[in-house]
Amino acid sequence: MNPALTMKSSTLLVRRLPLQGLDMQLVMVALALVSIGTMMVISSSISFAEHNYGDGFYFMKRHMVYLVLAMISALVVLQVPVRTWYRYSDLVMVMSLVLLAAVLIPGIGREVNGARRWIGLGILNLQVAEVAKLAMIVFMAGYLHRHQLTMKSSWLGFVKPMGMLLLVGMLLLLQPDFGSAVVIGSTVLGLLFLGGVQLWVFGALIAAGAGGLGMLAITSPYRMERLVTFLDPWADMFNSGYQLTQSLIAFGRGEWLGVGLGNSVQKLFYLPEAHTDFVFAIFAEEFGLFGVALVIGLFVMLVYRIFSAGRKAVRRQDWFAAYTAFGIGILIAGQAFINIGVTSGLLPTKGLTLPFVSYGGSSLLVTSMMMAVVLRIGVEMGDNAWKQQQQVTRDRARG
Repeated sequence: MNPALTMKSSTLLVRRLPLQGLDMQLVMVALALVSIGTMMVISSSISFAEHNYGDGFYFMKRHMVYLVLAMISALVVLQVPVRTWYRYSDLVMVMSLVLLAAVLIPGIGREVNGARRWIGLGILNLQVAEVAKLAMIVFMAGYLHRHQLTMKSSWLGFVKPMGMLLLVGMLLLLQPDFGSAVVIGSTVLGLLFLGGVQLWVFGALIAAGAGGLGMLAITSPYRMERLVTFLDPWADMFNSGYQLTQSLIAFGRGEWLGVGLGNSVQKLFYLPEAHTDFVFAIFAEEFGLFGVALVIGLFVMLVYRIFSAGRKAVRRQDWFAAYTAFGIGILIAGQAFINIGVTSGLLPTKGLTLPFVSYGGSSLLVTSMMMAVVLRIGVEMGDNAWKQQQQVTRDRARG
């Protein structure tokens, strides 16, 4: 079946299609994570905000503003047909590259702790790497939709996407944002695998990626120090291993049921970035092993529902929608795994937020938009939409 014809037929009624058949399980799981995140942002930031800004609810107020913006953005994106994302996938990628380049320009990009990752937009500091994540998924989904046969028959098929990945990775490393580069790279490799790239090519890409990461670690002293610290954080617990050891102490204090909401000690100026990258450690301290298991279970369910939307698209042979859903699922799963792995000492320290849970306006905004895209895919690929499409086809056949 011609993919272009399939894509066209799947969107004949897109303007009239009622938003029925929303995946309410996905909605409820996402809202549960957002609720936990809001609670933990308040709990983990109140002392830090009081000390630094004279207002214990400083971060809570900003988080609520971000949450409202995220909900509005999600509702807007929910109205956008999947076909529109496909049509403008290259333009979205170009706009993302412009932002990634602009953030490196002094006066435009905002520098914090030696990293230039944000562009000031009034009340919101936009972290352009978050935009690049969604843009790269949409771009790759469009490319794979158009070049499925090339990807399976020739190694030349992956030259363009790998070139784009290298460009995005280079711009991210200049910020520097190593964590986002790893997440985006892993997502692209996952999509290439699903797209049917030859196994020897895929193996070569994995080896090249691992070699590149190894070279970055060796040539960058601070990255090498992070790797050494990760292997034995207690060897230098008051210097390079300080953040990880404090996180592990938080996990240890949580035990089975935790010390209770608001009773964390590690958030009292012991654990840096307690409300952002290491908010999961504070959650583990306050809610214990059972709380940790709950959040991990919610992420498993979230990713499962995202993949379910992708499977619906596969059954309809709408490959762009399928690759988009699978890409979002891979990215969310990868970022959650890295954040939880970092805070628990399983992985080297990386500056990545926990989706929906960590404080961060850009992350919350873009992740909510991703969920809206997945919900839209589920609606358009659902049984109600499929019946309406068949009716339109019959009406057009009658003239």
